[in-house]
Amino acid sequence: MSPMSEPAPASPMLTGLKRGLLHRCPNCGQGRLYMRYLKVDPECEACGHHLGEYPADDGPAYFTILLVGHLFVAPLLFLPWIWQASPFIVAPVTLIPLAALTLLLLPRVKGGVIGALWAIRMKKAEDAPS
Repeated sequence: MSPMSEPAPASPMLTGLKRGLLHRCPNCGQGRLYMRYLKVDPECEACGHHLGEYPADDGPAYFTILLVGHLFVAPLLFLPWIWQASPFIVAPVTLIPLAALTLLLLPRVKGGVIGALWAIRMKKAEDAPS
């Protein structure tokens, strides 16, 4: 087989991001990433990779706020009814979808961050508190 016919190996960053966005172990892509909504499983059930050693910390929350702010809030401010309607109507009509979108995106963004940390091999320091 010639070298030109073989598919190029996927970038570890793209692989990690894709697997993280799908809530899968970035190492094998088979095991689940979370035990609960945002609680990372300490170890992959499929390959035994230590998932709890990636310091996602506050990054996913910041990225989620950035995404939701730019994709939902900013365009909303250009709609005239936001400025003309009663605040008692605008608040629930905007805040309920905003909260739902934020809660939907947060675990996916956290998975993507953990996948990116896996790709660059960034782990918690051994002496860092858990």
